[in-house]
Amino acid sequence: MGSTPVQIGQRESDFSNPLGLLSDCHRRIERFLGVLLKLSEAKRCGELDPSESASLRAALDYFLDAAPKHTADEEESLFPRMRAAGALAGLNDLESDHQVAEAAHREVEALGRQWLVEGRLPEESARRMTGLLRQLDEMYSRHIAVEDNEIFPEAARVLGAGELAEVGQEMKTRRNRTKTER
Repeated sequence: MGSTPVQIGQRESDFSNPLGLLSDCHRRIERFLGVLLKLSEAKRCGELDPSESASLRAALDYFLDAAPKHTADEEESLFPRMRAAGALAGLNDLESDHQVAEAAHREVEALGRQWLVEGRLPEESARRMTGLLRQLDEMYSRHIAVEDNEIFPEAARVLGAGELAEVGQEMKTRRNRTKTER
């Protein structure tokens, strides 16, 4: 008898299902933001053990590398096609959220790297980091709900299979381009 691998949770989407892939990315955003928030609140930006340092570094790296690609996937590939199809509701607000998140993440990145290098953050910086992360958590909760429950289903209705395939190909190219630039 052969053994069948056990899969826990849902299998992630691939580039042939760009809307699913974008939603999968939302789960990673939630997970990595949760790591940052938990560490900042529990540790008050104080001393971290090696495992916590690795978790902090991984979360910072995610938001530095992968999150901008996700934003580009939406703003450069998905949203323009939706606008061309006449689906305009909420897209400007979502793009505005992206700008707010980008600015907050730049500051969190700087504070997080300082925390890793110095082993702790001054009290004022620690409060600032936790405050930024709470704001991001609140914004992402609303933002992700709108995209997952309204925007992506609308995209599935108004965009044809060919357009969605183009979105997926652009997403794939965006990631492959980054790999070759390193």
